[in-house]
Amino acid sequence: MAERGAWTFTDDRGRRATADRRPSRVLAYVQAGATLWDLGVQPEGIFGSGHDGSAPDPAKTGTLPLDSVDYRGAGGGLDLDTLLRGAPDLVVAVSYGHGQVYGLEPDIAEHLEERVPVVVIDVGQARALDRTAARFTELARSLGAEPAEDLAHGLDAARERLRGAADAVPDGLRVVALSPAGREQAHVARPAMWPELRVLAGLGVALVGPGEGAGVNWSTLGWADVAALRPDVVLTDIRSNAAPLGEAGAPEWREVVRRATAVPWNPEPLFSPRAQARFLDLVADALEGVRRD
Repeated sequence: MAERGAWTFTDDRGRRATADRRPSRVLAYVQAGATLWDLGVQPEGIFGSGHDGSAPDPAKTGTLPLDSVDYRGAGGGLDLDTLLRGAPDLVVAVSYGHGQVYGLEPDIAEHLEERVPVVVIDVGQARALDRTAARFTELARSLGAEPAEDLAHGLDAARERLRGAADAVPDGLRVVALSPAGREQAHVARPAMWPELRVLAGLGVALVGPGEGAGVNWSTLGWADVAALRPDVVLTDIRSNAAPLGEAGAPEWREVVRRATAVPWNPEPLFSPRAQARFLDLVADALEGVRRD
């Protein structure tokens, strides 16, 4: 909130970030920055995680105007001076639980918070997607944005469209979410562990996961075992650290690729209504295509 020139926001660690005036130079983790942009807040800079490289990953940046947003780098290339380069007056980070800042070394995160207010939003698998989205909206509003009502209406329409598409598909249609790991194997998502996949399941999409075994969020399988899941639609990780889907070497999987529909999936989703609606519409497109065949 902001009143009489002061600004405060209590983040998901329960910590209260404060400033003498509403922050206007926001540095954000790329996922948070792209979400805030969709909600009406332009960050002055973004940074990535250890999975990212020297250039921003287009799967994560959404519609961010990268020509006017400074990418600070990622992983081991991040130090305190680099993060403070644009004189940010607020840092927006994410956490996957326990309040630890994702993408920054703990000592760097600690020293950063000594210099500038830091807000951490929990994007962990235990939290409902709607709750995380609501927190980003609260933050955007505290920073002066007024997210348009038509964005929420667009998300509602996308949900209803996907629900209808899921209801109309042939019985037994199967959807698998995965992250290709090269020629030999893939990481197959356990749907209950991913907030955006739980949304799909709640709208009637028949998601199929791997059996019991190692891996909390993913199970790593050979491509022949992935093919044995018999997916009709494949939600495939499009982040730059994922391998291309077509690299798989197993002939059983090549047959799946020949007949199945691939849908781009970012396991680090943006939490704006626009981004959520776009993903739901892509899944609806795939289901409607299967229905017409």
